[in-house]
Parts: sequence; C-alpha cells; structure tokens
Amino acid sequence: MTIEINRERLAVTFTELCQISSPSRQEGDIAVYLKQAFSALGADAIYEDDSAARTGSESGNLIVRFDGSLPNQEGLFFSCHMDTVEPATGVEVVRNGNIFTSKGDTILGGDDKTGIAAVLELLAILKENNIAHPTLEVVVTTCEEIGLLGAKNLDCSKLRTKYGYALDSTGNNHVIVGAPAANKIKVEIKGMAAHAGLCPEAGINALALAAQALTIIRLGRLDEESTCNFGMIQGGIATNIIPDRVVLRGEVRSHSRDKLVRYTEDIFNVFQRIVADWQGNPATGANRPSVAIEIVDDYPPMAIAEDAPVLMRIKKAAGACCKELRYIVAGGGSDANIFNGAGLPTAIVATGMDKVHTVNEQLDLNDLVNLTELLYALATELQ
Repeated sequence: MTIEINRERLAVTFTELCQISSPSRQEGDIAVYLKQAFSALGADAIYEDDSAARTGSESGNLIVRFDGSLPNQEGLFFSCHMDTVEPATGVEVVRNGNIFTSKGDTILGGDDKTGIAAVLELLAILKENNIAHPTLEVVVTTCEEIGLLGAKNLDCSKLRTKYGYALDSTGNNHVIVGAPAANKIKVEIKGMAAHAGLCPEAGINALALAAQALTIIRLGRLDEESTCNFGMIQGGIATNIIPDRVVLRGEVRSHSRDKLVRYTEDIFNVFQRIVADWQGNPATGANRPSVAIEIVDDYPPMAIAEDAPVLMRIKKAAGACCKELRYIVAGGGSDANIFNGAGLPTAIVATGMDKVHTVNEQLDLNDLVNLTELLYALATELQ
C-alpha cells in the first residue's frame, strides 16, 4: 500500500520538537510533550523508567508500545534520544522553503529530533489510515549526548520486540551496521608544588611528566580498526608554581576487543613507566610522583551480520519503497552499541540531519520525508 507522507504536519512536528529546549539532563519538557503525543496516537503502554535517579535527568527513558493488529508478525522497535547538545536553550527555527535552520545562535536540534519527528508521523499515518501493523515499540532515551547514560540505565527486559533501528545519524539512506567499542581513560598525576622562581628544584612537575608520556603514546589512527585520543588536560594554579597535579582524559576505540585491551594497556604502561623512572634530587628528598589511572568500559562494539533479521528486514523495506541504501561501518558510538551489547540487534538509520552539534545545523524536509517513507515500509512490509 502506497502512502503519501503529510509533509506539512511532519514539518510542524519537527519545528515544535526543536523549539522545546532539551539539553542533556533537562529533558523534562520534551518528555511531557512526547507522553502526550504518544497517548493521543493511541499507545497501548507508555512506560517511564526510574533511570533519572542515576542519570541526573529531569526524566526517565520512555518505552512506548503500540500492539497493532498483526500479532503473528514479528515486531520491531525504533530508538531515538530526546536530549541535545548545547547551545540548546531558546531554539528558534527558521524555515526557508524545505530547509530548516536555527536563527544562528543555537543548534537546531535535528540530533535527534529528526528521528522523533519521523516516528510520530509514521504513527499518525498508521492511525488515521487504520493500517495493520505488528507490535511497534518506541524507545526514547535521555542523556545520550553525555555518554549514552539513558541507554546504559535502561531495563531492556521491558522491551517485547527483539530488534530495532536507532534513528540517529547524519546522511541520507545510510545504515550503520558496525561501530567500535570504547574505553574512557582518566589519568591523574601528582607531583609536588614549589615556587617556580625561588626553588624550582624542590618541585615535581606533574605537567612535564604528562607531556613526557604523551610524546610516547601513539595517538590518532592506530590501525584500520582503532583510534586513540587525549582531548582534555586540567592542572596547574599559576605560572610561578610548579604544577603538583594534572588530570588527563582520553579514549581508545576499536572494532576489535583484543586490540582495545592491548592499546589501553599500552597507555597504562607508559604512564606507569614515566612516573617510575622519574629521578629526584636533594631538594625533592624522598618525595616521589604518583599516577592513578581509571579505565571505564564506555560501550561495547557493534557488528551486525549481513543475514541478521534486522538487516534482512530493512533491505526488504528499502526495496518496497524503492530506496538504495548504503551500509556503513562507522567510527562512533551511540545508543545502538548499548542495545546490541544487551542482545537487541539494532542498526542505525540516517535521518538527514546535517552539520549537527554546530549553530550552522540544518535539515532538508525532503530528507525527513525520505526517512519516514522508509519507516513506513519497515512497519508494514512483511519480513
């Protein structure tokens, strides 16, 4: 059955969503909007979990279920996140034909309100046309932009469907089927303060030790599957004080679990060796520097087999709506990594958003319509 997307309703929904401020941990207003919207669309169940107590958000994650009228057909879920990066307060959407931007001093919010808008339009089409469909679930998480916190605290056992699609990527007609695992690394080096002009010999420069380590550690692209970066450094009090404490934060990513472990261990060993090899002098006496390293398993790898049902379904849907999809292995992590790690195969579908995380962000309505057409095919085409 061919359905025409209600372009103007979709545009209005997207605009309304973008103009609800929802930076990470401030998702309360958009959660209220979504619960009302899903209820009006006839949701059979709307569940807000208790993750807010652990994420610090104003809202929990939402799991919404539409039972449909095809209980014997395998259901699926769509996943989006309701939070945005900053600057995200007081977004004013500017429309020029089919192109949406902010007025220029905030982000637009297409990451990830494009996905939410397309799902709401899909559900509206199914309802107003009384179209048969299997069980559909919608998972809307909080705090995705600050470490996938909502997804990490989601009770996946609440989902009845076995696989789904995360609507959260730039581009058009792209499907991400692989993404790396990542470790976050925090390194704290402690030295000893001293006056940099009067008695520098009495100090242990924590910043200098960190610099020594960074000149040895391999950064950037390590191989075709792996990357490493240190992107934050904090420490020091004044230019005339030997810095006695420095904190560095970085990450290692790899599509290979073995490589992730090995590269992380290499970093650990370098910092330990630099501190152990430090040579004191009479002014520093028995004092020595120390290093503390914290490694956090940030998210698991994502690798979906070509013959997995979640991919077979979207390939069939693409054929039904005459779309040529491109299947990609990406370098970033998302909620889909968490869902896959929890045993829920999840492919990432591009939503058309462009120049995200900048005040130059924009969206072409044609791309959002294109996404909604694909979602409709996923929801209505037999597997």
